Amino acid sequence: MVVGPERPRRLRRTPALRRLVAQTRVSPSDLVLPLFVKEGIAEPAPIASMPGVVQHTRDSLRKAAVEAVAEGVGGLILFGVPEEKDAVGSAADDPTGIVQVALGDLVSEVGDQTVLITDLCLDEYTDHGHCGVLAQTPSGQVVDNDATLERYASIALAQARAGAHVVAPSGMMDGQVGAIRNSLDAAGFSDVAILAYSAKYASSFYGPFRDAAECAPRFGDRRSYQQDVANGDEALREVALDLAEGADMVMVKPAMAYLDVLRRVSDFVDVPVGAYQVSGEYAMVEAAAANGWIDRESVILETVTSIRRAGADFVLTYWATELARMLRSKV
Repeated sequence: MVVGPERPRRLRRTPALRRLVAQTRVSPSDLVLPLFVKEGIAEPAPIASMPGVVQHTRDSLRKAAVEAVAEGVGGLILFGVPEEKDAVGSAADDPTGIVQVALGDLVSEVGDQTVLITDLCLDEYTDHGHCGVLAQTPSGQVVDNDATLERYASIALAQARAGAHVVAPSGMMDGQVGAIRNSLDAAGFSDVAILAYSAKYASSFYGPFRDAAECAPRFGDRRSYQQDVANGDEALREVALDLAEGADMVMVKPAMAYLDVLRRVSDFVDVPVGAYQVSGEYAMVEAAAANGWIDRESVILETVTSIRRAGADFVLTYWATELARMLRSKV
């Protein structure tokens, strides 16, 4: 019997064949759309470093949410930009704060059709731009981990009362998931899930986000609490700690420069794993596409597919609505 040569190309001959044998698929329900809502503006405010992304008004936020849900996007994650900021981020847990009132709008508009997630942190709300409460030490001001946990617990309650299905602590404080879980459970919100930003790196890819959320640190940086970009094993330790404290889902952030970490986390856990395709990743693609250097739509799909292939069950991406529309048009 003569055995012919192996020809893997046989299964690549046509688009139909490639679809049939594709190992990784992206669907609209795998996508989560980040949305910014700003207090005190009359019209959506474009973000120069993120073409196509805006700081929403409450009205435009509702419209964006309806559009995303109509395209089948799996979830929305909400970030707030308050008019007034202070040292402890008082607006973050104010029942009349921008995220709480905007969340109420979304609950009324799309609350039974999608997953409403709230970013739970302080950097958008503090006048110093750090993710927690500051303490004075002989060497200068530092973020006080345990004082910050008290604030996170209170913010979680405010967001749960406003209708969040999922709260997503992103500050990388030690013990944050446990503090939030205890607070939610004690107040009768045991059904509210926690998506932990477990492996959040001190990345240089966050610049455009800081423009959008108006949260650049006024001094220093966040390296003392976010993960070192050189470390991989540490991510698994952080994930294990968050799961032990009650996290329902975990996240790797950023996504594309940390696909190795994402794969390790996905292999390590038996809970859903998310990955955040962050603002710098978005901005680079948009800039290259604007210069005609890449095929924009193909690169969007390729990058999100790579994140799914590396192990993400869902992807937070600013292209969520557009990509969902693209995917639906290809069916």
